[in-house]
Amino acid sequence: MARAALLTGPNTVEVESFAVPVHGDDDAILRVEANGLCGSDLEQFHTGGRMGPVVPGHEPLGIVESIGDAAAARWGVQAGDRVVVEVVLPCHACRQCAAGVHSSCENSPGSYGYRPFDAPTRLLGGFAEYMYLHPNTVLHRMDAGIPANIAALYNSLAAGIRWGVHLGGVQPGDTVAIFGAGQRGIAAAIAAKQAGAARVIATGLAKDAHKLAVARELGVDDTIYADSEDVPARIEELTDGRLADVVVDLTPAAAQPVRDALDSVKMGGTIVLAGLKHGKPIELVTDKLVQKAIRMVGARGVEGTSIRAAIDLIESGAYPLEKLNTHVFGIDDIPHALAVLEGTVPGEQAIHVAIVP
Repeated sequence: MARAALLTGPNTVEVESFAVPVHGDDDAILRVEANGLCGSDLEQFHTGGRMGPVVPGHEPLGIVESIGDAAAARWGVQAGDRVVVEVVLPCHACRQCAAGVHSSCENSPGSYGYRPFDAPTRLLGGFAEYMYLHPNTVLHRMDAGIPANIAALYNSLAAGIRWGVHLGGVQPGDTVAIFGAGQRGIAAAIAAKQAGAARVIATGLAKDAHKLAVARELGVDDTIYADSEDVPARIEELTDGRLADVVVDLTPAAAQPVRDALDSVKMGGTIVLAGLKHGKPIELVTDKLVQKAIRMVGARGVEGTSIRAAIDLIESGAYPLEKLNTHVFGIDDIPHALAVLEGTVPGEQAIHVAIVP
């Protein structure tokens, strides 16, 4: 039997036990070591999800417990290997899958932790001791010697790499401004520095002081408090009027950072929008896009190339990533873990939170 946290309604998680299914020749069973939390977990928890009862957890990391021969040959793994699991279950036949962008699969049957798919079990998310691996799953191997709470940072780092560098197009010598000092904002700063950025500027709020302090330890050159400083004016000052080559907005539900991005990016620069505004309309002076020849890109999820780059970064040991993982909780403490991540628990200052079954 495997214990798992089942989301049964808004703000309601019930820990239940499920039989671990017997896999066939073409699928496998994962023993979950850890699962990272992110802001979308908070939204899922508060709304109760949209697909009925589900085992959440879309950033799973674990050890292949058992596997069929066909699956082992296809994935290039065997029992005992540590792997991370891409959240979207792709069809492997559409245009997006052919391009390797599984997160945008046009015919996806579901996703781990969010949209249950046809399977012999409910163990389809990382908030569990064991998880079923469908034949269409995409896996990536990772060194088993890395502590699980650090290895669980792979998704956050992959987002920073994809949003900040792959989509932002950071070049050596660039100035990069990152709006938002959460785990993915700091990851984007690390990625920008790795790509050769000469200057990285990060913004946050007064309540984010602990995050901005860690951001500086991990490579950020300058920090700005957006609730007490004029962000575009400060960026203009810090860059001697040159402004930022790339601006990455990761702030949730806030409109002003998008407007600030238009004023903070240089002529011909790039803006990456990665922070969801939860359907709120934003009033923009679109002439600035035209007159400054700005390239604006939307960022959605991560994909295999960025996940592989994140794993390589973790395995390199080049950064003290333990500074990012501030909390670890078990399955029984998931509501509390989410509250800590949300910043609603007095005295707790979280950046990255991991669930370890």
